[in-house]
Amino acid sequence: MAQQIEYLEMRGITKRFPGVLSNDNVSIQIKSGEILALLGENGAGKTTLMNTLYGLYQPDGGEICINGQPVQIESPRQAIEMGIGMVHQHFMLVPTLTVSENIALGLPTGKGPFLDLKTVAAKIRDISSTYGLSVNPDAYVWQLSVGEQQRVEIVKALYRGARLLILDEPTAVLTPQEAEELVALLRNMANQGRAVIIISHKLSEVMAISDHVTVLRDGKLVATVKTNTTNPKDLAQMMVGREMKVLQREVLANCGDTLLSIKDLEVAGDKGTLALKGISLTVGAGEILGIAGVSGNGQKEFAEAVSGLRRVVKGDISLCNRDITNLAPHKMIEQGLGYIPEDRLHVGTIGAFSIWENMILKDHHCPPFARFCFLQNKTIQKRSAELVKAYGVKTPHLNTPTGRLSGGNIQRLILAREITRSPKVLIAAYPTRGLDIGATEYVHSMLFKAREQGMGVVVISEDLEEIQKLSDRVAVFYDGHIMDILPVEEVNEHKLGMLMAGMREQVG
Repeated sequence: MAQQIEYLEMRGITKRFPGVLSNDNVSIQIKSGEILALLGENGAGKTTLMNTLYGLYQPDGGEICINGQPVQIESPRQAIEMGIGMVHQHFMLVPTLTVSENIALGLPTGKGPFLDLKTVAAKIRDISSTYGLSVNPDAYVWQLSVGEQQRVEIVKALYRGARLLILDEPTAVLTPQEAEELVALLRNMANQGRAVIIISHKLSEVMAISDHVTVLRDGKLVATVKTNTTNPKDLAQMMVGREMKVLQREVLANCGDTLLSIKDLEVAGDKGTLALKGISLTVGAGEILGIAGVSGNGQKEFAEAVSGLRRVVKGDISLCNRDITNLAPHKMIEQGLGYIPEDRLHVGTIGAFSIWENMILKDHHCPPFARFCFLQNKTIQKRSAELVKAYGVKTPHLNTPTGRLSGGNIQRLILAREITRSPKVLIAAYPTRGLDIGATEYVHSMLFKAREQGMGVVVISEDLEEIQKLSDRVAVFYDGHIMDILPVEEVNEHKLGMLMAGMREQVG
C-alpha cells in the first residue's frame, strides 16, 4: 500500500547531461490537497525535474524529502511504492490491449499466472465513479480518443495507489472541452486530499487550476508564487525573461493564383467509415487558410490525404494545376508540398536519428547532399549547422538524437527543414500544440514568413485564438463536412464555436 504524502519537498536538485545543465539547484514544495503548476518554456528543465522525482533519473545533487524524511527514489517502481504516479506527455499504453489489460500490466495477480480481469475491471469502475473519470474497462486502447487515453493513464496511476500525481503537459493533446473536464477532475482529486503537480506552459490553464506556480527558466528556479497573487503577463515575463512581442498579420489585399484546389474529397477513417464527405476548398499564393474544428471531425484525415499518407476514396487534389490525388508522399514532395505533421516525434522526425539526418530526410538523395549514392557529409554538416543557428534549435551538437530535444526544438527543426525547401503549399497540422509561449511566437513568425514568400499555407488548429490570429480565411470542419469558409474579419469565437458544433443556421 502506497504511503500517505502529507508534504513533499525537492531541495537543491541538480541534474546534468552531456553538454547540458538541465536542473541547477532547483527546490519545490507541495502539500496534500494542493495543485502545483511547474511553468516554463520548452527545455527549461520541468520534465527533467519531474522525471527525477519519479525515479527515471538520479539527481547529481540535492535531496527529496517525503513528510520531512529524506528518501532515495531509484526507479519508477520505487516511486509508485512511495505513492508517486506520473502521466507522461506521450502515453505509455499498449494499443492492442484493453483498458483493464493495460492497467493490470506488470502487477501481481491473486490467481498466480492468470489475470483476474473481472476484479481489475471492478476496481477501475470504482475509481472512475469516485473521481468522475469516464473509462470503459473493456475497450481497446486503439479505439479511444486521446482524451480517453489520458483518463486511462490517470486511472492506472490511481489504481497503483498514487497519492501525488504528476501530469506532463496534460492538455497539450486535448480539445478545449476535454481540457475543461480535466481541470475539474484534478480539482476534485485535490479536494479529496491528493497532491497534483502539472507541468505546463499554458498561462490560462495554470491560472485556472493551480494553487501555487513555480517558474523555471534555463534550468534555474525563477520564483514560486501563489496563483491568486500573480497574473498571466507577469508569469509570461518570468518564463521568457523579456517582454513578449505582439505579432500582427498584415491584411491580405488579394491572394495570388490558386495553388491548392480540392474538389468533392471523400476519405475513409481508421474504422472504415467516411471521415471526409465531399469537401471542397482552395488555397491561394500568399494566403493562410485556417481549418478549425473539434478533434475528430476529419482534420487529421484531411492532412494525411493531402500529404499522401491516406488514400482518397473519391474527389480530386490539385497542386499548381497538377493532379496529385493518391500520389506517393515522395511524389507529392517533388511537386512542391511541405508538411508539418500533428505528431512531430513519430511522423515529423525519426527520434533515433541525429539532427543532421532529420534535416535532410526529404533530400538525402539529391545534390548537394548526395553525389551518386554517397552522402556528402561536409555539405550536410555545414547546411545543418546553418539551419540550427538560423532557426534557434537548442542542441549540444548535430549528432544529438532528435528524440532527446524538447518539443519546441523538434518543431523548430521541422520548420527549418520544410520552409527552407521552399514548397508551393505548406500544410501545418497543430503547429504549436504542446509548445510554450516563446516557441509559439516563433512558429507563428515563421508561418507569416512563409506567407510573405508567396507560399499557400494551411493551418489546422483547435486553438481559436491562434486560428483568428494567423488566418486570412477560416474553414470550419464538422462531421467530415465544411460548415462554412469565411474571411477572418467576419468570424469571432462565438460564431466559430457554433459552426464547430454543427449549427450553421443559428450563426448570426
